[in-house]
Amino acid sequence: MNHQRVEVLAIGAGPSNLALAVAMEELSPELASRTLIIEQHEDASWQRGMLLPWAQSQVSFLKDLVTLRNPQSRFSFVNYLHSAGRLNEFVNLGSFTPYRSEISDYLLWVAESLSLVRIEYGRRCVRIDPVLRPGGGVEEWTVHLGDGSTVTARTLVVGIGRDPHIPEVFGALPRERIVHSTEYTQQISRFDPAAPHRVAVIGGAQSAAEMLWSTHQGMPRSRCTMIMRSIGLNGYESSKFTNELFYSSFIDEFYGARPEARRQLLAEMHRSNYAGLSPGLLETLYRQTYLERLNGEERLRMITMAEITGARLDGEEIVLTLTDRKTGRRDELACDILLLGTGFDRRMPWLVRDMTVRAGLQEIGVDRVYRLGLPPGSGAACYLQGVNEDTHGIADSLLSVLASRAEEIVGDVRERLAAAELLAPFALPVAS
Repeated sequence: MNHQRVEVLAIGAGPSNLALAVAMEELSPELASRTLIIEQHEDASWQRGMLLPWAQSQVSFLKDLVTLRNPQSRFSFVNYLHSAGRLNEFVNLGSFTPYRSEISDYLLWVAESLSLVRIEYGRRCVRIDPVLRPGGGVEEWTVHLGDGSTVTARTLVVGIGRDPHIPEVFGALPRERIVHSTEYTQQISRFDPAAPHRVAVIGGAQSAAEMLWSTHQGMPRSRCTMIMRSIGLNGYESSKFTNELFYSSFIDEFYGARPEARRQLLAEMHRSNYAGLSPGLLETLYRQTYLERLNGEERLRMITMAEITGARLDGEEIVLTLTDRKTGRRDELACDILLLGTGFDRRMPWLVRDMTVRAGLQEIGVDRVYRLGLPPGSGAACYLQGVNEDTHGIADSLLSVLASRAEEIVGDVRERLAAAELLAPFALPVAS
């Protein structure tokens, strides 16, 4: 199709927009029938670049797309396990945290189980143009796709996640010589696993550690060096008291807090998600370094309290300049493969920033129900999912609040359209 028009267009078929689709089908079927999700990849997946066979989620299976909103839903993770014939095995495993691949399979199962919301794959959004009213308000959105086609919608929901963070120090290196964690499983296969690679992993949190361990095990002749600014690897902060701040009920409290209190909360909760490792992986890495020292063959080492102050190509080698944060001493480290566990850009995604400039907005801000602030008189709306930590708390980018957030967004869309008399009653088909 060169052009189509829908009421609600959701960009990205990740957990956020799949939770939205489920909420629509259960709470507003008429709206669901007028909703389209577009996804640039050929299927729905979760953490596509880090789908390692042994990697587990750090979040309870009960924090799926729907259970905390509707425990009786047919879209629950438990029903997925039952449908796949694995419920007994999962119960017997005795774990609240599924393997990452299971969650990814669950998302695909949900996407295939939708009956009203449509999903179109292989549809990459390259630009969002606001259609402006004479007074400056936004009437609707025209979304341009990579194949040249367009989609127009009054209501937009952006759930694409943040952009990968590539530190400026690596700017002079060819992009093909850098592997960010978001593309690890796809890109690491380019390298011969039997070759004696020198691998540098940048970062000191879960993604960096997972890449380190996966490469160390998958390339048995490689030497892997992990470089971090911190004094060493730390475990996740996982106190049950701290975890209460991931409840959806805490969002109101965070949203209403003073700016300095928000900053304190985000800083103190940083290690609960971004700056730590799971206990199992932490133990595995320490035991491996111990054994290698014991056996006198160190293939895995860690450089702590180091700043990377330079990076260049010297022939086929990547040469990193490391500055010791304790002494100021500079050393060089040569490597063949550079893996970045450097997380994500703290700014809004480029697609959102570009869209808001086109809409004439001076700043990007959302209200309590995640609706983007648009010029007065706008008939359109845009909701941002998973990028609102500064206003809604650290759980905003995680699975913990998906179900409740989807319910709030669907409720707001329905109220807005009903007020404009654009939402008609919907009759479900009667079985014959």
